[in-house]
Amino acid sequence: MRSSRPYAHPLLDGQKLICMVGGPNSTVVAFDKDTGKEIWRALNAKNLGYCPPMIYEAAGKRQLIIWHGEAVNGLDPETGKVFWTVPFESYQSMSISTPRKLDDYLFLTSTFGKSLMLRLAADRPGAAVAWRGNPTKKTSFDSVFGTPFVEDGHIYGTSSDGELVCIKAETGERLWSTLAPNGGKKTRSADVFIVKNGDRFFLVTEKGALIIAKLSPKSYEEISRAHLLNPTSAAFGRDVLWSHPAFANQCAYMRNDKEIICVLLTEGRIGE
Repeated sequence: MRSSRPYAHPLLDGQKLICMVGGPNSTVVAFDKDTGKEIWRALNAKNLGYCPPMIYEAAGKRQLIIWHGEAVNGLDPETGKVFWTVPFESYQSMSISTPRKLDDYLFLTSTFGKSLMLRLAADRPGAAVAWRGNPTKKTSFDSVFGTPFVEDGHIYGTSSDGELVCIKAETGERLWSTLAPNGGKKTRSADVFIVKNGDRFFLVTEKGALIIAKLSPKSYEEISRAHLLNPTSAAFGRDVLWSHPAFANQCAYMRNDKEIICVLLTEGRIGE
């Protein structure tokens, strides 16, 4: 059994620390957070991927969502019992972005045309395929690592070529797409990190720009942007910044491989 190196962060759930581990029948393992004693282990996958464990409620039950490189699964977080499994193999095990739940839907997206919408059963833990993205027909989008934002029946996210896209959650139909956040040109793996704040969005690009914009089913409206941090890593012949920002206390926290900065976002001022 071959297992990829785990990169996903663990999930703290009550007394349990739920971790992507790897190895025979131990793709995911729950430990006692105080003692480290194993509580349960579950699933058998050759490739872990990178996606962190998530817990959502559906059919009146808390369900632990585990998306490894070969399938997406719903488990009982208390016992590790597998409720359901839907095969969904990602390119080179790049199951990275966090699955997003919207009403009875669960959306997953990965690079090279991989996206999947599941409908979660209402009467018992279960899931069925609602639709799959089709890059040829330009439905849905295929994020490399950015987690989409879901709201009011719509999903916003980035495709593998750097397009910011809005789709209908129910069908995957594209309502609009734009390359504006990434400089107006298609660029491989140029994801945008998306965080909502009030009626606006913070968008952070791989070049270290922070964009304030409005996103709606009708359009993308850029309000302002500022370059805050230089990229220090390299990918596909260019410098990139692929570190997700954090926001707290009216500040943005960003890092590259050389420094961490805190930027004030109070009205009328952007500064360190």
